Amino acid sequence: MLDAAARHLSFTRAADELAVTPAAVGQQIRALEDLLGVVLFRRTPKGLELTDEAIAGLDSLREGFLRFEEAVAAMQAGQSSHNFTFAAPRDFFGAWFAHRLADFRREYPDTRFHMAGGAQTDFTEANLDFAVRLADGPGDHEGVLLRPGRVVIVAAPDGARGWITWPGGPAPEGEEETMQVGATGQALAAAAAGLGRTLLPLELVERAIAAGELVAEGEVEENRYGYWFVAPRPQWRQKKVKALVEFLTRA
Repeated sequence: MLDAAARHLSFTRAADELAVTPAAVGQQIRALEDLLGVVLFRRTPKGLELTDEAIAGLDSLREGFLRFEEAVAAMQAGQSSHNFTFAAPRDFFGAWFAHRLADFRREYPDTRFHMAGGAQTDFTEANLDFAVRLADGPGDHEGVLLRPGRVVIVAAPDGARGWITWPGGPAPEGEEETMQVGATGQALAAAAAGLGRTLLPLELVERAIAAGELVAEGEVEENRYGYWFVAPRPQWRQKKVKALVEFLTRA
């Protein structure tokens, strides 16, 4: 308000520029004068005049306003940009998520994606906008469930018997464990190679089942672990993240 009043030398014209009342401009100027302990404007028969104290500080103040506006614009540019840095389970990315990001990019062709790592990649260290995680909830972050927890037993059409286990897929009671791996992607590759049966999230095996590379044994079952889109609250508030979440949850 000080800058507008100083340029116009009129509280009324400053109010018109700022879409407020002249009284509001006057109140803010008086509050600033009380805070600084100086008089900034004097009334004369010709109208308002700046005092020497106001003139002495006005240029520096305007430079400060400009720098503030530039800083705000720079911060907002990150929100409105089309660049995403994210982390996701590599098997889920290949089987399901990459196709959805491609659909999003067809709708927003300027979008650029950088996959910085797997599901447990640290948000701060990798400067992530979001992550996708196989979990039973969003944890300490804001989140939305992309795919509910659904699992199915799969094996190669002519695969060997026995069970392939991974940290989230132990062998059922009475089944012989013939291979142990560290992640779902390895379990999927082992099953497709004919090394045994395994229990995997439906999203990872849908395409392989449709292509005849794997066969499903039994019905699809509900599971507590689903694929969650998560982000800390500051990232969650970004316009670009909101747009992506809206697209993924309606696609």
